[in-house]
Order: sequence, then structure tokens, then C-alpha cells
Amino acid sequence: EEEGTATMAVLTEAPAPVRAPATAPRRRVTTPRWWRDAVGAATWASMLVVVALWVAGGGLQAMGTAGGALTSLGRITGLVAADLLLVQVLLMARIPVVERSYGQDELARRHRLVGFWSFSLMLAHLVLIAAGYAVTAGINPFVQFWEMVVDYPGMLLATAGTALIVMVALTSLRRARRKLRYESWHLLHLYAYLGVGLAIPHMLWTGQEFLASPVATAYWWTLWIAAAGSILVWRVGVPLVRSLVHDVRVERVVREGPDVVSVVMSGRGLDRLPMSAGQFMNWRFLSGPGWTRAHPYSLSAAPTDTTLRVTVKDLGDGSHALASVRPGARVLFEGPYGRLHAGVRTRRGVTLVASGIGISPLRALLEDLDQRPGEVTLLYRARSEADLVLRGEIERLAARTGARVYYLVGRRIAGRHSWLPEAAAHLSDEQALLALVPDIAAHDVFVCGATGWMDAVEKAALAAGVPAANIHTERFSW
Repeated sequence: EEEGTATMAVLTEAPAPVRAPATAPRRRVTTPRWWRDAVGAATWASMLVVVALWVAGGGLQAMGTAGGALTSLGRITGLVAADLLLVQVLLMARIPVVERSYGQDELARRHRLVGFWSFSLMLAHLVLIAAGYAVTAGINPFVQFWEMVVDYPGMLLATAGTALIVMVALTSLRRARRKLRYESWHLLHLYAYLGVGLAIPHMLWTGQEFLASPVATAYWWTLWIAAAGSILVWRVGVPLVRSLVHDVRVERVVREGPDVVSVVMSGRGLDRLPMSAGQFMNWRFLSGPGWTRAHPYSLSAAPTDTTLRVTVKDLGDGSHALASVRPGARVLFEGPYGRLHAGVRTRRGVTLVASGIGISPLRALLEDLDQRPGEVTLLYRARSEADLVLRGEIERLAARTGARVYYLVGRRIAGRHSWLPEAAAHLSDEQALLALVPDIAAHDVFVCGATGWMDAVEKAALAAGVPAANIHTERFSW
């Protein structure tokens, strides 16, 4: 084991001045765990309501003939698809209680899952409705579909909306996302809102289940208003008001390495923001072209009453432009988001595991965590010594707090999916983790880095006895 941990020395240099803490303890915003269950139950309940309204509207009775059965099935698939589409919007509307209950990683996963079923049911709706009407009328299904598009009220708009949703679904596939820049993908993804909006007239003009009864009408209008209102309030209104009230501006840009910069920002009354070290925000730096596109960057230092800081690696157009952002430039922000903060901590022992620029939020957590000497351990994976970003700050924080810091430096282990460097190839992932943190099963584990690397860390932590509920992650993927 000594050979495997030779590059993982504990840092114990003398204390040195570090970033000044906030003048008063920051308010930690937490959400009871039962809210997570409540949100999930509400999603299932919404689908049960839709099915109940379909049954009450004669959905089962209409299935006496082949054409009636196909048409009725087409209606229920369309209704559930519409319901899931609105649930999808609500999941990513940044509603605080939902975001804090799940975190962006889990919300993004559920958003994709709900989107898959909504998209599949929408296609089934189109096929079944066209087939049902064609069987009833005794004509070709393709002719029937064409007549529906050109003759039925709102169907041309719905067809355009469907085409936009299909485009969004196809560009959201993993293989397609890899070929797109984040900025391009994000812009295309916004067309989903337009697609949903174009579908509304069709649903209200030709969807008999939407107007079949006062209860159905009230339910659907409530759901539409809730979805639209959540977007307007939490994605537009609140971020804009906060940005104007707190007047955040770039104070300076610090070069941390050949392709890494830190942006220090100042503002007023930042202590009133419900944010914690380790969380991320969506930032817009008003300093040139591209400011309309928001970019998610984590806080890399504990926030103070007047300052915020992000540390960013050059990975694309947005991050590349940060190196030349001008001091004094106004900053618009949305957030904070994410569950990678001290508020989710349940145990005194904490292990922070970072790779590459994933050190940003964990460096902030290292500063912010309430800790006694030896309670917090940081494992920092990098390809070379030169890639250890913020190393000086980390070592000063370790000296001040008594945290244990291990550097895992070196190339990847060839032919093996592992979170370890080549020097530890003779150890299993679990063995190495237990060698560095023998009591890790009694720790909360915070992980941040590349997606595949994080998967390997999580697998090792689970094998070492860490409960899944005590593994907290933030993924740099989209």
C-alpha cells in the first residue's frame, strides 16, 4: 500500500492567512426529506387524475369498436403525454423546494426519463388517433392524418410544436449531445417551450377531454398556469430581481493555470442570498457577445457578505471568454442550485473527492465545513502536479482546519475503469479508498469531477460501506 499512496502525502504546513469568512453565520436552507416523497407522489397523482378524467369522460365505453378503441387509446396516451410534458417543465423550472429536494443531478435524470415517456406517448397518440379515425371512416390512415393536420382547428400549430419537440428529443440523445457545443444544445433545448406553447390551441380547441367537464377544465388550466407561472417566476423574475438588487459585478480575473481562471465578483447584501459553499449558479457576464447564454459554474470559495468567486477551466466558448472579461462588468445570475453543500451533511466525518476542475466546489466546502482536526479528508485527483489547481489555498486551509489532504497524481490506469492513478494500479478501487480513509463507511462523501470518474468513485464508496444516501454528487455533464 505504501507504493500506491506515495503520491498522496498529507499536507501539514503552517497556517497562513486565508479568505476572510462572512461576518455572520450564513443561513443554511434545508428541505425535509419527506418533500422528496411528496413531489414524487404528486407526479403519480397527476397521472391518476388524468386517467380518472378519461374514464369519467367515457373513455372505456368508447372502446366497443376497433375504431373507437384505437381513438380512445389515442386520447389517453395524448392526455398522459401532455401531463408528463408539463411535469417535465415543472421539474426544471428551478422551483426551490423541488430543486433542494432532489438536486440538479437527480432532477436532470428524472427530466430525461419523464421526457422519454412523454415523447413516446405523444408519438403513440398521433399514430393511434390517425388509425382510429381512419378505421372509423374507412379511409387510408395517411390520408386521414393529412386531413387532420389541414382541417382540424389548431392542428397546424400542433404539428409545428411536435416537430420542435422531436428536434429537442433527438438533440438530447447522448450521441447527439456529444457532437454539439453546450451553447448550441442549450439554445436548441429552449425550443421545447415554444413546442409546448404551440400545442395548447390544439388541446383546447379539439381535445374534448380538456373541456368535457368543469373539473377537467379546471385541472388542465391549473396545470398549464402552474407550469407557465413557475417558468416566469423562478427562471425569469426571481433571477432578474436578485441580479439587480445585489448588483454583482466582476472585481478581478485571476489566472490560476494555463487554462484555468478565477473570477472574483463583488456585490451588495449577498448574505441575504440563500446560497452555500459548493453550490453552483447559472452566470451571464455582460461583457461582450454570448452574454445571453447562461453557464453553470460552482462557487470555488465560501461566499461572503460582499464577494463571490468561481474557478473555471477552458472547456468551451463561454469558459474561454472568461479570461478576458472586464473588471466592472455586470453579472446576471440564477440560483443557487445543487445539493453539494454542508446543508445535506448528516455525519461529522466527511470525505471530499475531486478530479480536475471538480475541485472548485469541494475547495469551497473544505473552507465552509464546521470541522475539528481530522474530521474532513480531501482526495484530489489530477493528471500532473501542474494540474493541481488552487493547491496553495487548499494547503493553507488544511493547515488552519486540520483537514487531511491527499493528492492522487498521475496518468489513468490503462485498460481499467478506475478513479485511481497509475501508481495505485495494484490496488482495487475499494482497497485504495479504505487505505486512505479507513472509516469512510461512517462519512458523508462528496464527489465532483468527470462523469465516468465519478461513477467509479461512487462504486468504490458503496463497496466500502458508504450508504447511497450519504454520497452527494455534482456532475459536469449536460
